[in-house]
Amino acid sequence: MELKDKVVLITGSTRGLGASLAVAFAKKGAKLLLNGRHEKIPVELEETLKQLGGEYKYLQADLTKVNLKDYFNQAWEEFGKVDILINNAGITRDKMFIGMRDADFDEVMNLDLRIPFFLSKVALKKMNRERSGVILNMSSIVGMHGNVGQANYATAKAGLIGLTKSLAKEAAMRNIRVNAIAPGMIDTEMTQVLSERVKNNILKQIPLTRFGKTSEVAQAAIFLTQNDYITGQTIVVDGGMTI
Repeated sequence: MELKDKVVLITGSTRGLGASLAVAFAKKGAKLLLNGRHEKIPVELEETLKQLGGEYKYLQADLTKVNLKDYFNQAWEEFGKVDILINNAGITRDKMFIGMRDADFDEVMNLDLRIPFFLSKVALKKMNRERSGVILNMSSIVGMHGNVGQANYATAKAGLIGLTKSLAKEAAMRNIRVNAIAPGMIDTEMTQVLSERVKNNILKQIPLTRFGKTSEVAQAAIFLTQNDYITGQTIVVDGGMTI
């Protein structure tokens, strides 16, 4: 797929990995539909996109509080199509399993799995008529191997991998591809708050001996959207952590 002038909807795209995804696709000449809960996108991201000459629309919304069908239809109308949907928005509510509240489970499952499920459903119906499109789900290595204190997050991210495989089989009949990315330890706001002791213990498990960059995950997203013969796959970007 040639990305120039393709329309990309990225959920949770105002900071961290989402912002890196936006920049990466802007560099390829794609038109962006950005999503976030805040009224405006961060100034730094806005300036970067302007410098790149990127064409974008910001569709502010807390996806847990809107009608997803209406939201996607609004996004579609901005440029008259959505070629690529990237389900990136997500949260963590880490806690040991025994002490995990119902709300800790429900909130993570809702944003990390339920919303990608139903947003993809709306997108797929429209993409079916066009007989083209790409859906990319941001999973995690935690969804493949589990992690202490993240039973809710691991469940949601594992569900995304299962969703990816099932949708890929169904969507292929209409030339629509569905893939996932499973990042490892990436340098983001979430990992920056970890203590040095915890960081050092994690680094010992990574053969490349460093945390990944959000731009490196974005590179994988570009690859998966451009390659027309890859579908149903989960690409791990973790510096060798899960070898």
